[in-house]
Amino acid sequence: MRTDALFIGIEIDDEAAKDTALAAKLEEVCPVDIYAQAADGTAQIVAVNVDECVLCRLCLDASPDGAVRVLKLYEDGAEL
Repeated sequence: MRTDALFIGIEIDDEAAKDTALAAKLEEVCPVDIYAQAADGTAQIVAVNVDECVLCRLCLDASPDGAVRVLKLYEDGAEL
């Protein structure tokens, strides 16, 4: 799944989004509430918060390699 805002794009691998433990961890670590855990336990991206990303890398550190991607759209989609 991917959600783009004006400056930032967030991607969560579809299989990783089904991991309820990862979904809970992403919701916990993000200081600007970009991630939420849906009623079924899956990870969701809160679209209205995506441009609030402070590029802290906490979501990347909390997830397996490649499960989450943060893209800087203002730098032609450069990956954080």
